[in-house]
Amino acid sequence: MQSVAEQGFACPKHPSPSVPQVATSEEEFMNPKLKLRLRNAGVGAVAFLLAVAIWLPCLHFFFRKPVTDFRNENGVSPKAHELAARHLQLWTDPTLRKLELNKMRHSNAEWDFMGRSFLVWSLANMGLREPQLKAQYLQVMDQIIKETIKIERQDGIYTFLMPYAKDRPYRVQPASSLFIDGEIALMMGARRMLEEEPHYKVPMTKWLKVIEERWRANPIMAAESYPDECWTFDHAVALAAFKVADRLDGTDHSALCKQWIEIAKQKLVDKQTGLLVSSFDTDGAHLDGPEGSSIWMVVHCLQVVDEQFAQDQYQRARKELGRTILGFGYGAEWPKSWKGQRDIDSGMVVPVLEASAGSSGMAFIAASSFHDWDFFQSLTTTLDMAAFPSRKNGQLKYCASNQVGDAALLYASVLGPLWERTTK
Repeated sequence: MQSVAEQGFACPKHPSPSVPQVATSEEEFMNPKLKLRLRNAGVGAVAFLLAVAIWLPCLHFFFRKPVTDFRNENGVSPKAHELAARHLQLWTDPTLRKLELNKMRHSNAEWDFMGRSFLVWSLANMGLREPQLKAQYLQVMDQIIKETIKIERQDGIYTFLMPYAKDRPYRVQPASSLFIDGEIALMMGARRMLEEEPHYKVPMTKWLKVIEERWRANPIMAAESYPDECWTFDHAVALAAFKVADRLDGTDHSALCKQWIEIAKQKLVDKQTGLLVSSFDTDGAHLDGPEGSSIWMVVHCLQVVDEQFAQDQYQRARKELGRTILGFGYGAEWPKSWKGQRDIDSGMVVPVLEASAGSSGMAFIAASSFHDWDFFQSLTTTLDMAAFPSRKNGQLKYCASNQVGDAALLYASVLGPLWERTTK
């Protein structure tokens, strides 16, 4: 009988010198240089993670500026002047204006119209802040208002609406869009608040009369912006226009406005969040839930109608839609309890973070209105980091934005005096 050694097997404790020994670990097969590289890579990875952990929370300090750099309570901030300079040039240089407006209308005809509105409202506030420049601002305001009315009369309401407005007829005839009627009325009112212009009184009264008649004819005081599609944003703008008219002309729409608020609290509030929904049909059925691209502007307009309700809605929006991460602020488009479809209003929505360009832009207006300076400063920090500001010849634009976005930012930076005069 052969021994174990003779059979060619090595004893575990006393291996045969003639048989190659099996490696007991992978390390014995590793090249020493490779082992060193892996060790160095591991050390580098740990160092990188430590650097990220230390520096990422500090990143916002490189972009954080004082609130007064963007919003000055007692005047017009440097950035507001730079933003305004570019918009004023657009309206004094026909070639440049045509280029910019064509670019926007190619994406969304609404943006052309809303860019006009936000600029007129901004210039009214700037004129009240800087009386010495009032004449310059009035000239541009008149140019915008007259051109807008001319286009609307010649080409009809559809010229400022998205194409789907023609897909079906308006339920109420003749066709009229609250989106257009309300914003034109508020443009005229803002201009008249800066300096009275008798030529605007009659048409402003006419536009508001149309709105009032349609509200009173509907059980939930709903008026269409698109066929059988009503937007809370547009109703809020119209409410503000009524309040401005009351201040200018001595009329009294307080009962009308109060009635709309009471119906909205009963019919247009999302049960989960307590926020006003963004759109509904003429029977009051909700088409969309709360949206950041709508509610931030709504609460701003409601300030001159029902301050307490506006404050409540702002606090709810701040909780549901306002975000601040590592010093960078932004607005989400939808609350966590409801998610809609991304559209032209929401703009690009960043996955995971749920950051919305449309909501973030409108959040500037709300934060400025309610003097929420911590949130406002976090928003401006994000703006300077992610929106790629471009300065040239004393003018400022944000490359990640467009003309209407920059006009809304300008409005956020100068708002205040117009609403103060309205509620005196």
